[in-house]
Amino acid sequence: MRRSRRRWWQAGPALLLPVLLLSALAGQARAEAVPGQPCVVLLHGLWRTELSMKAVQWKLESAGFTVANLTYPSLTHPIQELAQLAVNEGLQQCREAGFDRFDFVTHSLGGILLRQYLAHDEIPGLRRVVMLAPPNQGSQMADFVNSQALLQRFEPVPVAQLGTGEDSLPQQLGPVDFTVGVIAGNLNLRPPLPGIPQEPSDGTVTVEETRVAGMVDFIEVGATHSFIMWNTGVLDQVVYFLQNGHFDHTEPAPPVPAEPHGPPGR
Repeated sequence: MRRSRRRWWQAGPALLLPVLLLSALAGQARAEAVPGQPCVVLLHGLWRTELSMKAVQWKLESAGFTVANLTYPSLTHPIQELAQLAVNEGLQQCREAGFDRFDFVTHSLGGILLRQYLAHDEIPGLRRVVMLAPPNQGSQMADFVNSQALLQRFEPVPVAQLGTGEDSLPQQLGPVDFTVGVIAGNLNLRPPLPGIPQEPSDGTVTVEETRVAGMVDFIEVGATHSFIMWNTGVLDQVVYFLQNGHFDHTEPAPPVPAEPHGPPGR
């Protein structure tokens, strides 16, 4: 992951300037932590780092939450190992800050890591979870990659576990038994290439693939998989769910800003 970070930072001032400006604005908007609020652990998706979850972090901090935003090596370990690495690191950061109650906000693979962890370990003090675009039923795109011998040579380790067939790890995890709300994107801007979902999707995961038995709430928004965590309407819904235990269904989420939005590729 260090090498991937260096590539991002070497991308030049044109890429760094928007992030630095956003960081400065976020720092000005940060609120004092609200007593009694849990610590929120953020788990990013495949190919990503904590930079991809910065908008979520800033939004939560402005609402008075303390946040643990971390990077884990998403490409090089199976999901079982990643779950232990990422979830335990996030919990440790929160506990070192003095917290014993925890929320989670996850993107894509991050949601599967949390489900995998909770299938075998308890998290005392776990309160609420929001999953953004999680492949809870596996992913058709993973099926396609797994079926191509050439692509298999380059695929990240977890992709082999994220299909929709009998070996699908997400489908083996069963219903959730914790308080989770799922936000699915339905804006697919990808060209109709082989492996791209034909059903309503965010371009990577179909709307139906995000659903999981036992979830307490579900919403669908106009956002792509890559940038759903930078959508202002989604950010509002994340905070609303963590504060209330359900999403705000009184008004539809505003349309997604012009893509791309946020640090590219990370």
